[in-house]
Amino acid sequence: MPTKYIIVTGGVLSGLGKGIASASIGHLLSSRLKIIPIKCDGYLNLDPGTMNPYEHGEVFVLDDGGEVDMDFGHYERFLGVNCKSKWNLTMGKVFDIIRQKERRGDYLGKTVQYIPHVTDVIKNHIFDIAEEESPDLIIVEIGGTVGDIENELFLEAMRQMKEDVGKNNIVYVHLTYVPIPHGVNEQKSKPTQQSVNLLKQRGIFPDIIIGRCAQFLTPQIKAKISNFCDVDPKAVITGLDVEDIYEIPLIFEQEGLAEILHKKLNIYSPPDLRRWKQYINNIRNPDKEITVAMCGKYTRLEDSYASIIESFNHCSAHLKCKINLKWIETTDLKDFSFLDEVDGVVVPGGFGIRGTEGKIEVIRRARERDIPFLGLCLGMQLAVIEFARNVCGLKGANSTEIDPETSYPVIDILPEQKNIKDKGGTMRLGAYPAVLKKGSLVHQLYGRDEVSERHRHRYEVNPQFHDIIQEKGMVFSGKSKDGRLVEFIEIPGLRYFVGTQAHPELKSRMESPAPLFYGFVKACLGM
Repeated sequence: MPTKYIIVTGGVLSGLGKGIASASIGHLLSSRLKIIPIKCDGYLNLDPGTMNPYEHGEVFVLDDGGEVDMDFGHYERFLGVNCKSKWNLTMGKVFDIIRQKERRGDYLGKTVQYIPHVTDVIKNHIFDIAEEESPDLIIVEIGGTVGDIENELFLEAMRQMKEDVGKNNIVYVHLTYVPIPHGVNEQKSKPTQQSVNLLKQRGIFPDIIIGRCAQFLTPQIKAKISNFCDVDPKAVITGLDVEDIYEIPLIFEQEGLAEILHKKLNIYSPPDLRRWKQYINNIRNPDKEITVAMCGKYTRLEDSYASIIESFNHCSAHLKCKINLKWIETTDLKDFSFLDEVDGVVVPGGFGIRGTEGKIEVIRRARERDIPFLGLCLGMQLAVIEFARNVCGLKGANSTEIDPETSYPVIDILPEQKNIKDKGGTMRLGAYPAVLKKGSLVHQLYGRDEVSERHRHRYEVNPQFHDIIQEKGMVFSGKSKDGRLVEFIEIPGLRYFVGTQAHPELKSRMESPAPLFYGFVKACLGM
């Protein structure tokens, strides 16, 4: 069977949830098919690695070290795949490939043009992935909104693909917005009509239209969209606003989307949503409740911590526990009374100086009051700094990222990174193995001697201070294979005080919650 393709585009406005829609479509078809997700982003960055989280949300890191769009988190969690950085194609990458080809003389003196040269690079990139991975189905999500200048070349390449792969092997899905204006109480189809017209002007005629709406689309609005947009009424699907994104595959199945795709692509992969439904039922009907303080500096944009939120959702699904997240901005934190109202504290990752002293003070109080604590990446580093200052007596201990002149640089940059100027290449990125200390809590949580988690950082616990920190009672419960790098820390005797240099939230799945999060939630519950 030739590889089949589903192309997902979006219209009307950004942020409608194309990534979740693409992942949900994949989930519906994943019972028998090998599915590869590809995301095409119009920005000129090579990847989102150097973007401020306020600008682009969370940077998702893959096993191979690729820094990719946060939609890859949805792909991995919904499809059960480990994605590769090649599957995220930005216009920055495309132009970089074009420049290299032109300098090598690959174009034999021809004028390099958007069509066919750029569109050929896009298509060939996708076909290369198809050849390398041999999938049954590739789902290509086109970032941005139809009408954006940034994604015009991607759309043109997708239009051309129909001729390349054959009309029976490709389906175009368009996600739009169906508003219900206040005071009118009527679903409106005009934004969808105009969006589809824009898409048609680019030569793409959608086979399926998903209308994002606060209510199920009525038969009347489906008929109207069908009539004006030239699609079968059954192919007009509700993309319902839901409290939990894991409900979307269930909505799509209820709307008959899987059956439509089976017929259009001549495939058969019946959805198996039994476990998924049970998880959602557990989230909807909790019998326990906790509140967790999320202490960071990007708390105004929760997308910055999307994978952490999802990790807690996965814990909720298995423990039938409602987890309320209390967002604490630590930049100018003076009032710590919130600690009286929470069951646990998380200090997530981040970069830079802002908010660090507030986080360190939160960690000190959590440790002294025996409030369950989980430190992620920078959160672990700050826990080491706090312990060095207040338990080891190293006054003014710090990270050289925060204070280059500190007398006690308990956190320092890797020596081999000190002279590198290219920001995108200076970090320890991707999956790295760690050997766990037998008898430690972390070893107990993972149930294995060796684990692999994903990293995204430059600074490490300074080996010069390993001995004094351990002598004073902090346990390095996981290290790199050579014993040089600290990967996990914990303080015995407390209910839960654990940190990791890694980002375990990136590998958490609905079927298998991240062990450190699962243990943390159980500690918050007193289990």
